[in-house]
Amino acid sequence: QVQLAESGGGLVQAGGSLRLSCAASGRTFSSDSVGWFRQPPGKEREFVAVISWSGSTTYYADSVKGRFTISRDNAKSTLYLQMNSLKPEDTAVYYCGGDPDGSWRDAGSYRYWGQGTQVTVSS
Repeated sequence: QVQLAESGGGLVQAGGSLRLSCAASGRTFSSDSVGWFRQPPGKEREFVAVISWSGSTTYYADSVKGRFTISRDNAKSTLYLQMNSLKPEDTAVYYCGGDPDGSWRDAGSYRYWGQGTQVTVSS
């Protein structure tokens, strides 16, 4: 099993940037697609971005396209999310998840998750 641990969240002003990290331990995750989701207050978990095992393919939610960049370093067993031009509506708990067995946009498809990191964007 893979264990994931997110870090890098915090409080930032609108227009600012944050870089989230997701460190994997246990069995290697280098053969798995991995993604970022977020859960705003009072809402369901929603898809943000996903990256293939090799890093060659990425997909983004329309709401973050052009502002967020997902990347991975398999040698370091770490997933990243660079978030630029942050908006108050980006405020959420951000989760990384791995190895979807169905639609990569569906949180229910992911086999393992981290505990999440809070991102708060003030206006």
